[in-house]
Amino acid sequence: MRPDIRISADGDRLARDVARAIVERLNQPLVPGGSRSLCLAGGQTPRDLYQVLATEYRDTIPWPRLHLFWGDERYVPPDDAQSNYRLVRESLLDHVPIPKENVHPMPTNLPDPNDAAAAYEQTLRERLSPPWPRFDLVLLGMGSDGHTASLFPGSPALAERTRWVATSRASVEPRVRLTLTLPVLNRAALVFFLVAGAEKADILRRVLAGPSEPVPYPAAAVRPEDGRVVWWVDQQAARSLP
Repeated sequence: MRPDIRISADGDRLARDVARAIVERLNQPLVPGGSRSLCLAGGQTPRDLYQVLATEYRDTIPWPRLHLFWGDERYVPPDDAQSNYRLVRESLLDHVPIPKENVHPMPTNLPDPNDAAAAYEQTLRERLSPPWPRFDLVLLGMGSDGHTASLFPGSPALAERTRWVATSRASVEPRVRLTLTLPVLNRAALVFFLVAGAEKADILRRVLAGPSEPVPYPAAAVRPEDGRVVWWVDQQAARSLP
């Protein structure tokens, strides 16, 4: 199946194009009393997106019916400059009327990261239906090595098939991470990849052309069983695509 690729002129246009698509998704009809689940990513491209959501779409998103989760987190305090939670708080949460009880960050305050992973899995189980969660929308980025969330090439977390949340180690600081696992990501109804910059052009071409098994690039293994993936990329990132 040909990948669904949407190309924007530049990073600013990319943020606005994705924001519009997110708002359309979040405003689709719900059953009475229902809610939407949105899984967030870290990084500069998502930051720009969150700022657009917090300003241009602040009054059009159904915040009381939206629950926010995180796809991965660096194992640092929530006020640390490298925290994905802090990035989202500063660019989005501090500026919108979302109920505090609808925000579900990954815990990074426990001495053992494995206990934190288990605690976040329990949070997901309480909010999303077992046996596996099904997010309405998952936002993901992609590193220059093809990693996504905190699923890195060669990581044991890639082989996880039963846990919803796992620990992983990055090659750069902070090394300890929490991440959703592939079985969770591959049960999402919709996944948006956000990829920007010329430095991502070669790896984007490889990921889109490569097999999902074995997993040379973790991003290539994100293929929802009963959902869709949309690749939102800017012109620079798309320049090596056929």
